[in-house]
Amino acid sequence: MGPGPSNPYPEVAAALVRPVTGHLDPAFLELLDETCERLRQIFATTNALTLPLSGTGSAGMEASLVNLIDPGATVVVGVNGLFGERMAEVARRAGAAVVRVDAPWGEPLDPNALLAAHPSPTLIAMVHAETSTGVCNDVAAVGAGKADALLVVDTVTSLGGIDVRVDDWGVDVAYSCSQKCLGAPPGLAPITVSERARARLVASPRSWYLDLGLIAGYVQAGGGRTYHHTAPVTMVSALHAATGALLDEGIDAAHERHRRCGQALQDGLEQLGLTLFAPVTCRLPQLVTVVVPDDLPAGCSEADIRRKLLAEWGIEIGSGAGQLAGRVWRIGCMGNTARPRNVAALLAALGEVLGR
Repeated sequence: MGPGPSNPYPEVAAALVRPVTGHLDPAFLELLDETCERLRQIFATTNALTLPLSGTGSAGMEASLVNLIDPGATVVVGVNGLFGERMAEVARRAGAAVVRVDAPWGEPLDPNALLAAHPSPTLIAMVHAETSTGVCNDVAAVGAGKADALLVVDTVTSLGGIDVRVDDWGVDVAYSCSQKCLGAPPGLAPITVSERARARLVASPRSWYLDLGLIAGYVQAGGGRTYHHTAPVTMVSALHAATGALLDEGIDAAHERHRRCGQALQDGLEQLGLTLFAPVTCRLPQLVTVVVPDDLPAGCSEADIRRKLLAEWGIEIGSGAGQLAGRVWRIGCMGNTARPRNVAALLAALGEVLGR
């Protein structure tokens, strides 16, 4: 339990201890191709440029934006949490004229406000599952009305846990991470780029390492690969195993497992007398935000409660982030960790530590 998986799929653990192959070894390149195809299925896309970027989810965010923003480009960014804030800052640093569309933290973005914010933006950027608040935003509605703008979506906390439909929703670029609902260790940022977005990649983005035009040559299957950088072979092998486990289970089945565990967690927290932060109408199942209660045990801070859970029960929950620091706990139930036994253990442990 926590913002990331504490217990990876057994297949992932096995992948992490296999002998390391070279990053240009034909066996690795075949595994990389298979991983890219598995990511296409999970993103629900046919995009040829779909791959695991070397770097965490924030690298995916930066790659998505710096490759599409020329200085002065107008970028509409939805901000209702820390990671919307981060998207706006990355876009600003890339030279964009940023048009913010804010919603209170804990409430969803208004799709109509995003679409009406500017008559002809270069792109619209938004977070699907806001990790700081536990709120789900309506991507499909924005994709349906985006007109000529490109739509960039953060699916860091959603991919593998709830429905993500890149092609059906009109998403041009989506990025995620390896460690949350996909259930692999941190270190990779799956990304998918539509042909429409590829046609608009800037000629010389403000990052050589994250230049998608160059990276595309390395992941081109067949004999036309162009070396770009040394791929993290072991991490890609772990992601290959994790995506394989997810697809073997079935994407719909994995979504339903996350839904059931999330609902059981939410019900159990409320039975403990705790208040959930995100409204039920837009609440994520895989990441639940809980209002820190006023009646903590004598002498205990909210950080003390988290430390006790970790030290005495081996369970980690996240603190609040940004303007919610000290005000909420973030409890993740993702990947292989999204199991009823883990929910039961967390509820029992939290009840004991809180004296409830």
